[in-house]
Amino acid sequence: MAAEKLKDLSQPIDVPLLDATVAAFYGTGSKEERAQADQILRHLQNNPDMWLQVVHILQQTKSLNTKFFALQVLEGVIKYRWNALPAEQRDGMKNYISEVIVQLSSNEASFRAERLYVNKLNIILVQILKHDWPARWRSFIPDLVAAAKTSETICENCMAILKLLSEEVFDFSRGEMTQQKIKELKQSLNSEFQLIHELCLYVLSASQRTELIRATLSTLHAFLSWIPLGYIFESTLLETLLKLFPAPSYQNLTLQCLTEVAALNFGDYYNVQYVKMYNIFMVQLQSILPPTTNIPEAYAQGSSEEQAFIQNLALFFTSFYKFHIRVLETAQDNISMLLMGLEYLINISYVDDTEVFKVCLDYWNSLVLELFDAHHNMDNPAVTANMMGLQVPLLPGMVDGLGAQLLQRRQLYAGTMSKLRMLMICRMAKPEEVLIVEDENGNIVRETMKDNDVLVQYKIMRETLIYLSHLDHEDTEKQMLKKLSKQLSGEDWTWNNLNTLCWAIGSISGSMMEDQENRFLVMVIRDLLNLCEITKGKDNKAVIASNIMYVVGQYPRFLRAHWKFLKTVVNKLFEFMHETHPGVQDMACDTFLKIVQKCKRKFVIVQVGENEPFVSELLSALATTVADLEPHQIHTFYESVGHMIQAESDPLKRDEYLQRLMALPNQKWGEIIGQARQSVDVLKDQDVIRTVLNILQTNTSVASSLGTYFLSQISLIFLDMLNVYRMYSELISSSIAEGGPFASKTSYVKLLRSVKRETLKLIETFLDKAEDQPQIGKQFVPPMMDPVLGDYARNLPDARESEVLSLFATIINKYKAAMIDDVPRIFEAVFQCTLEVSLLFIYLFHA
Repeated sequence: MAAEKLKDLSQPIDVPLLDATVAAFYGTGSKEERAQADQILRHLQNNPDMWLQVVHILQQTKSLNTKFFALQVLEGVIKYRWNALPAEQRDGMKNYISEVIVQLSSNEASFRAERLYVNKLNIILVQILKHDWPARWRSFIPDLVAAAKTSETICENCMAILKLLSEEVFDFSRGEMTQQKIKELKQSLNSEFQLIHELCLYVLSASQRTELIRATLSTLHAFLSWIPLGYIFESTLLETLLKLFPAPSYQNLTLQCLTEVAALNFGDYYNVQYVKMYNIFMVQLQSILPPTTNIPEAYAQGSSEEQAFIQNLALFFTSFYKFHIRVLETAQDNISMLLMGLEYLINISYVDDTEVFKVCLDYWNSLVLELFDAHHNMDNPAVTANMMGLQVPLLPGMVDGLGAQLLQRRQLYAGTMSKLRMLMICRMAKPEEVLIVEDENGNIVRETMKDNDVLVQYKIMRETLIYLSHLDHEDTEKQMLKKLSKQLSGEDWTWNNLNTLCWAIGSISGSMMEDQENRFLVMVIRDLLNLCEITKGKDNKAVIASNIMYVVGQYPRFLRAHWKFLKTVVNKLFEFMHETHPGVQDMACDTFLKIVQKCKRKFVIVQVGENEPFVSELLSALATTVADLEPHQIHTFYESVGHMIQAESDPLKRDEYLQRLMALPNQKWGEIIGQARQSVDVLKDQDVIRTVLNILQTNTSVASSLGTYFLSQISLIFLDMLNVYRMYSELISSSIAEGGPFASKTSYVKLLRSVKRETLKLIETFLDKAEDQPQIGKQFVPPMMDPVLGDYARNLPDARESEVLSLFATIINKYKAAMIDDVPRIFEAVFQCTLEVSLLFIYLFHA
């Protein structure tokens, strides 16, 4: 290939040939030509002398791709070798880059046509500055400002260079420069900012060129977070920005600049300027975006620029209020503008955009927390004074004054807080317990994956709404009940409206006085049950059902205090367990478990008006209740009933309840074991294996909630379970011995191993949850020595279950004293073969 001669850099490079090679690399050639071009260009990039050809290439080529290739070579040299180059070579390159930038940006046509190239040259110049300025290029800022005054297009590009420089020094410098160098550059920018400041003000007040003013505003935005405050507050800069704000071309850029100023916080020194800035801003905002505007609708229908304006407005308000809301509260003249601004922010919070909402929510959370803390700490005046920013020693007479101020402040924000409650109710995020969601096609389905962002948002919103509820319980209750009545009347009925309302109702559990909460919840559940009765359609009923289940699960205190209501709720959950709509049964079983865990004692005592404890009634109808449930749902149900039985203090009753609970799985287990005694082959059938697995999982669920009291049940099946374990282990070993390692991947072997693992899990769960009773260890460990430990030692490595190690670790931890004599045997069985496996893994890992 002719391009091979490009590698000879002893003479000026053949630029047309380089153009062709670059073009081949970017796709005009064949695959082979592209690969060859890539290899040659890499070789050139790695050649330490290639950078000396850069000026020659830039002067000769017309190809933008070739220019970028040459500048990439130069960028590498500047980054890694610049300080090692002779001074004359550095100066020559620096001067050349500066001249090309000035030449291309000196007239409108070339500046617009070569914009990409000029931008890249600007980046190269800033990379050089990071090395040479200020020590070796002291005149850079004066030179740049002087050049900017010669032409408006040069000035526009100078602004771009200054912005890049600010970003490089203040935003992206970490990891690329030493701390000393960063400090030196920051000091240089600070000391010479006056020239830049004067240039910016001159442009903003004198120029008529939209592009130049936009570039200047963009540069100012990059500078405002770090420049000395005098340049902002003791000059005409703020006034100039506010004058430009109404102009559509500059709205977003000026708003970004004003937001940077709003986010500065250096005490009270510039409070007067901040108040003036805010009031002028609010007057102008009303003409740009009238207060009556439906902001969510305007956002949905707006252009990208209009949407960006709403986003920037949210950032401005939240930044300003975070640091300067106090100063607006102090004078009556400012309060109307403050409340108007908060009204804007409430309306922006309804915008259907996650990022906009996050910005607003973050601020609302901090404001409400501040109001709540001050309210909560009324009995501690020192804390309250600190909350209110009063850094003075408290005199006895000041406490009443503080209380009055606090009350006044709460009254000031009462209207805003009321609107904020409605916002939180309307936009409440989905809690983790809710399993039923609307998919993209508008169908109600079971949720398959948790959205962590939504869960984080729910926690923040829940916290905010709880604070809001504490600030005014009556208003919170009134708004929720009013919105619920609109669901019943159909005026406001949608799935989303009902969901967010019920999630909000559930989230404030515990925030009211008990009497108020009881009254409130009775009305809510009554209305939701009525809604379920009068609403037609399976999807609608599924949504209402999920909301009833969520709400009742959030109020265990109420359920414990009201037996009839608790019984009604549980029976309703049993109804939902027969509802086959996706997610309803899961949620019914999960809610049942949650309620039982919080109210278990209520189910094992004979309640007023009842003939027997609820648990007994439940066990009589057990087969009917679980008839339509999937196996995993039955396991949850059995775990729940286990919690009920665990709360029974009479041992005889407890054992009777357990026997009744396990009657169904025990009956099936007895049938399988009986058939196996006639012919062991029955245990090899895949349907039988699945049934055995399901029975073991049911036992594990009950063991997890009953602990020690599960003893009678596990004693009943223990020895047969070990025999099944031994047999399945032999089947697995023979399958792997015959079929090799791949046999362990077959569905049959996987199923057998599931039974083994579940057996180990059941035993470990029981031993772990059982109280520390030595006789339990003595009863259960010796029979396991050969079927479990011996099997582990004898087995092929591929057939061993790691759960054996976990089980015996639990046994040794739990029954240390009782196990002393067995420890050597345990170590003998597991240590040598496990060590071999560990060494093999270490070898493979390092290989």
